[in-house]
Amino acid sequence: MNYSIIFYIIGWILNLEAAFMLLPCITAVIYGEKSGFAFLITMAVCVAIGIPLTLKKPQKRAFYTKEGFVAVALSWIVLSIMGSVPFLLSGSISHPIDALFETVSGFTTTGASVISDVEILSHCVLIWRSFTHWIGGMGVLVFILALLPLAGGYHMNLMKAESPGPSVGKLVPKVQSTAKILYTIYFGLTILQIIFLLVGKMPLFDTLCISFGTAGTGGFGIRNDSLGGYSTYIQVIVTIFMILFGVNFNVYFLLLTKKFIQAFKVEELHYYLGIIGASILAIAINTSHMFDNIWVALQQSAFQVGSIITTTGYATTDFNQWPVFSKTILVLLMFVGACAGSTGGGIKVSRLIILFKTVAKELHLYLHPNAIKKIKMDQKPIPHEVVRSTNIFMAVYILIFAGSVLILGFDEYDLTTNFTAVAATLNNIGPGLELVGPTGNFSLFSPLAKCVLIFDMLAGRLEIFPLLILFTKNTWKKF
Repeated sequence: MNYSIIFYIIGWILNLEAAFMLLPCITAVIYGEKSGFAFLITMAVCVAIGIPLTLKKPQKRAFYTKEGFVAVALSWIVLSIMGSVPFLLSGSISHPIDALFETVSGFTTTGASVISDVEILSHCVLIWRSFTHWIGGMGVLVFILALLPLAGGYHMNLMKAESPGPSVGKLVPKVQSTAKILYTIYFGLTILQIIFLLVGKMPLFDTLCISFGTAGTGGFGIRNDSLGGYSTYIQVIVTIFMILFGVNFNVYFLLLTKKFIQAFKVEELHYYLGIIGASILAIAINTSHMFDNIWVALQQSAFQVGSIITTTGYATTDFNQWPVFSKTILVLLMFVGACAGSTGGGIKVSRLIILFKTVAKELHLYLHPNAIKKIKMDQKPIPHEVVRSTNIFMAVYILIFAGSVLILGFDEYDLTTNFTAVAATLNNIGPGLELVGPTGNFSLFSPLAKCVLIFDMLAGRLEIFPLLILFTKNTWKKF
């Protein structure tokens, strides 16, 4: 294990986090809030630790997949711990586990909260909650790759460990250029949403917070009713951008390079949009009696389907009161998730495509044992290692899910609450059903249960393996 490079990367993470905290500090100055001092103190601590770690570049440049996974996992843990400090120092949250839960929920773009009344929070704390979504959406390590000239030999190992989906590739030959392209698209879409929301006369502060949450597919609201109190125009704009941020960013790169035919032939995109369309129609029909007319039902259905499948977690209505059929669809969408290479969470559409095609292949081989059948996506054969890693991912995913539900059972809440709480955190969604529905929160759980859910949020965002590698014996052997 090359510890020197790992500490060097963590140092840059701390320096970057200090820079990010300038936004809530500026907000505190604008609104005259004393909570800003909590961020100044935290910034000082981050810099005091981060600068010494980055003064000297590591001499050992050997950096392999193992180091990449460990660096990413530890970076996210350190990022979350330091990000929770302002909640404690400002008095917004009193318990360290609750503060860590809220921060991990922010950076992992989950949006599950332990705060019962967000409207009493200061503006600087609110914007920090939402900004953590934007920071974590594309990945903080990807951000560093886009800005800093790190040792080129380990760019790809960092990106592979942090990027969501069954595989990650370079859009252009240089990984650093790929990171810049991804963040340019991310930033561009965020600015575009901000403009559209401002056109709808949404206050600037609300616009920034909601745009950060939408871009990162996070879902922290600044009102207790989430987005229920905003106009239909605002809700429609957020719906559109939630779905856009759930698309694989490779598609946008193809569009920017004028490869329109290739972009619209992406198989995952077809399934993603197809699932969204079918779900919207089914729920709208099922809930039409609950709204004034079918158009309102379609609009509300579109918002919640877009919010759940992209794992954003915003709500415009209490879908906990919807018919069982509609709630069942939403629960299934929690597991489907967005596209690989997007800011969304969940299992990912591409993984499900691979799984279904693997099953179809096995059934075909049962009928025709001597047949040679390759699993393809976008008319290209899927490498065996991708299929294998997808199967292993699903096996470990199921084990973590089952274990988490079992441990939450000690809190003696109903099965639906426990089941959807794990689904909402492991898939980085936010709200579940029953006690953790759109009008509830996660403050009811015991410290043990919250720690399990914190682990689930990190495991979901980091695609499980980088986090699990921390617990293996061979990981910590010296290089």
